[in-house]
Amino acid sequence: MNSHKKKKNFLQTIDNEFETFQLCAMDYKVNERKRSLCLECGNQIRYGRTDKKFCCEDCRTRHHNNMAKAGRAFRNKVIGILNRNYEILDSLLEKGMDSAELVDIEMMGFVPGMSTSCRRSGKHNVFTCYDIKYILTRTKIFSIMKINNLSVNLRIGTELKDQ
Repeated sequence: MNSHKKKKNFLQTIDNEFETFQLCAMDYKVNERKRSLCLECGNQIRYGRTDKKFCCEDCRTRHHNNMAKAGRAFRNKVIGILNRNYEILDSLLEKGMDSAELVDIEMMGFVPGMSTSCRRSGKHNVFTCYDIKYILTRTKIFSIMKINNLSVNLRIGTELKDQ
């Protein structure tokens, strides 16, 4: 009988401790982390570090590929505008023109704010579009000329030109 009493007291002690634990757990405020959303798909991120930005590896890869694609698209747009400006300036030179009204060449598709370089020379800013330089004012573009002494070594594919 004595062992039965000990067993009963032991079980009662465990029950009391469990109740105490439950009461403590109810009073204890769990700091739930604010669940962030995946930057790519918008789903809630359920596990991992608190500063995690993507729910899975596929979303992370897709997001970075989309960002790179946007950067390439922007660069391609700029290169397209520069190439169009070059074609317009080159066509003016082929016609023997070294100046033109800005309104006229803008109608041809020229974008005045896009050039490969700009430098101050005297009273004017001298712009270049690859190997063509020109002076731009508010209403006119003038002194259009090719830069002949442009020393650039280009490697195209595997062909090398002797110097």
